[in-house]
Amino acid sequence: MDVARSDIVQSIAGRDKGKLFFVLDVEGEYLLLADGKVRRLESPKRKKRKHALLAARYECRTADKIRSGEKVTNSELRRTLAQYGGEGDQDQEG
Repeated sequence: MDVARSDIVQSIAGRDKGKLFFVLDVEGEYLLLADGKVRRLESPKRKKRKHALLAARYECRTADKIRSGEKVTNSELRRTLAQYGGEGDQDQEG
């Protein structure tokens, strides 16, 4: 399965190994990722596809907003990733 915009991926390499991110955009072999906490929308992480594993095609309001190009907030990303099964304390700051 190919990774697309608004998917949830898990990092499998690097300092952020094991963390969940939303895919904001796909640029060739690179993905632009954000989690709303460490990697915010203002400065997404640029990561090679081979270093990220597709976790889910999560159907939710946040994913719909990313796909349609609507404004998304960092707190929405944190909340949705926490609901999906990310770190339980992700929504504490913000």
